[in-house]
Amino acid sequence: MNSVYLILLLPLSGALLLAMIRSPVVAGWLNIGISVATFLASVNMALIVLRDGPFLTDNSMFYIDAFNVYLIVLTSFVGITTAIFSRPYMRYVLSEGWVNPKRMRLYHSMYQIFLVTMLLALTTNNLGILWVAIEGATLATVLLVSLYRTPESVEAAWKYFVLCGVGIAQALFGTVLVYFAADHVLHMPEAGLQWTVLYSVASQLDPTVMSIAFVFLLVGYGTKVGLVPLHNWLPDAHSEGPTPMSAVLSGLLLNVALYAVVRCKMLVDPALADPGWGTPQLAGYLMMAFGLLSFVVAGLFLYRQQDIKRMFSYSSIEHMGLMTFAFGIGGPLATFGALLHMTVHSLTKSAIFIAVGHATHIAGTQFIDKIRGLIKTQPAVGWGLLIGTATIAGFPPFGVFMSEFLMLTATMQSWPWLTPVLLSGLAIAFAGLFRNIHPMVYGAVPEGQQPVQANMLPVALHLLIVLWLGISIPSFLANWFDQATLLITGSHFL
Repeated sequence: MNSVYLILLLPLSGALLLAMIRSPVVAGWLNIGISVATFLASVNMALIVLRDGPFLTDNSMFYIDAFNVYLIVLTSFVGITTAIFSRPYMRYVLSEGWVNPKRMRLYHSMYQIFLVTMLLALTTNNLGILWVAIEGATLATVLLVSLYRTPESVEAAWKYFVLCGVGIAQALFGTVLVYFAADHVLHMPEAGLQWTVLYSVASQLDPTVMSIAFVFLLVGYGTKVGLVPLHNWLPDAHSEGPTPMSAVLSGLLLNVALYAVVRCKMLVDPALADPGWGTPQLAGYLMMAFGLLSFVVAGLFLYRQQDIKRMFSYSSIEHMGLMTFAFGIGGPLATFGALLHMTVHSLTKSAIFIAVGHATHIAGTQFIDKIRGLIKTQPAVGWGLLIGTATIAGFPPFGVFMSEFLMLTATMQSWPWLTPVLLSGLAIAFAGLFRNIHPMVYGAVPEGQQPVQANMLPVALHLLIVLWLGISIPSFLANWFDQATLLITGSHFL
């Protein structure tokens, strides 16, 4: 239990400390140190859960089970590797005059605030605090997106704030409706938002109220997931903010928002199982519809992008749509595949954005037409971007191929007539990515393109883990996924 508090206190105290440190060099190293300490605390907590099973803190404020524990470890791990990349990257940004030392302090402080809000959302047992944590992540991200203070970055930050603010307001109303439904069953106002209590009485909750609540919750948290048509903030936020923010945004925030949707679905499904309710699979159908729409639309938009970061942001929307679709299908196979895809997508996409950050510094621009011949200019960056793109496109034997294969198989079993749609979407996304990546990696080197100081260790580490997960999932991780699958669906996969 102490590990839970440590996981939250380390980045929170680190954010306060980093806000006062004037030296960017010291702040960069301290940011890494705090992230490492948080990761070690999360691993310790994961070992406790692996040994003793789920646990609830004495005050019922925090609940850790197989579903959120691996996401906590994943979040803190990506926090480390992105912080390692962030140190030289932000030093270059400072040397170019894009930010001043004061804004560097803001960046490092908000980086840790972002992590603590993500970890709070994953560990809390209270749906109200879950909402507060995701709203806190929104505010931290707004400050990170607008860090450069250019007209474009300020506009992107405002768009992000307005769209996600409207979306999160819908989630708040959905949370109020859940509390309203619980109040008629529990008559315990202090426990009306505790997930463990709600889950124990989910079958008694009013199905009409819960179905309306889920619509608002899906729209609200779906905005943060980046589901179409609520996705417009995501490409702008990626393209205008610093690249380390893009790595944690795509690799972490989208996962946490989807986690919130799935947690809510776990409450709605038993409530709608009432024989008198006409559509017991309503939550799943809504997730399938929004997920499939996002998957197809984002794949088509990959062709139209001229900014490399916007292109990969649409790739994130595509993959989040695929995961949402799989969770909507339900069943052990689709759920296991979606859980695995959450992991491999986070690792792969954060690695890609790290490579993209170095590529844009080499070329001096984010425009795809201006980035050429990376393998000749700086082979490590070129190969990192190429392999990362092949991985996210679903090439075997990487883990993305395995998770997509599982989700495709589940679709063939449950909704076979949707299989051609998924196959077409995957093919369109593949063609859209490599249409742009090939000349960036292999094209003729333009004049003035010079190598930069690049730390590709995080990229190599992430892609090696994804390769490992594609070849053989470790037994302890497979056990976590199986336990989470059982929790979400009520049936084992393995």
